[in-house]
Amino acid sequence: MRIKIDRFLTSEPFISFLYRFIQFYSWTFRLKVENEKEWMEYVKNGDAVLICCWHQQIFTGICYSPTFKIFKPCIMISQSKDGEIAAGVAKRAGWNPVRGSSSRGGVGAFKKMLYNFKETKIAAHIVDGPRGPSGKVKDGVIRLAHAANAVIVPGYAFAENGWYFNSWDKFLLPKPFSKVLVRFGKALKFDKMKDKKSLEKQRKQLEEIMLPALKV
Repeated sequence: MRIKIDRFLTSEPFISFLYRFIQFYSWTFRLKVENEKEWMEYVKNGDAVLICCWHQQIFTGICYSPTFKIFKPCIMISQSKDGEIAAGVAKRAGWNPVRGSSSRGGVGAFKKMLYNFKETKIAAHIVDGPRGPSGKVKDGVIRLAHAANAVIVPGYAFAENGWYFNSWDKFLLPKPFSKVLVRFGKALKFDKMKDKKSLEKQRKQLEEIMLPALKV
């Protein structure tokens, strides 16, 4: 029975239905976007941009993605069953999903992600995904930014009214017709890494910048 359910949930018809439902649901939001001009100018000028967000706030990226899907941004998504569903939805929303995570298929996924990133000049990274812990920025985002010679742009999502799930990330689902804000922070360009100590310093710096926007 479980196998049949998994096959249904990862089937093309179901994922297509889910994407359309999410699209319809997102259209009810009163969406406002702030500070996107700066990072878009970077991309238009041929510079690489890595947009980062918390796992808690990724749902809102689906309703915002039509704005930048012309860039065909890549994003790493885990190889789990849940990841397969998320990748299918993300692909329909204009993303180029690369399957893998730090716990499974990480090396190959990182190489593919880097290759695509260098081609498109724009990518997104979930800094504490796919399993957390919540509020802990993993060092992969720093490594990827250096490998692609990219600036890091923190991205945040807020809802005037929303549900927070009882999950490890306290996943945010804005309520229908809620005011939703997508806000981008200042672009960050870190100095070249010298050793593990400098990597950890940069990781902590990004974490400190992004933590105030996370609901814990």
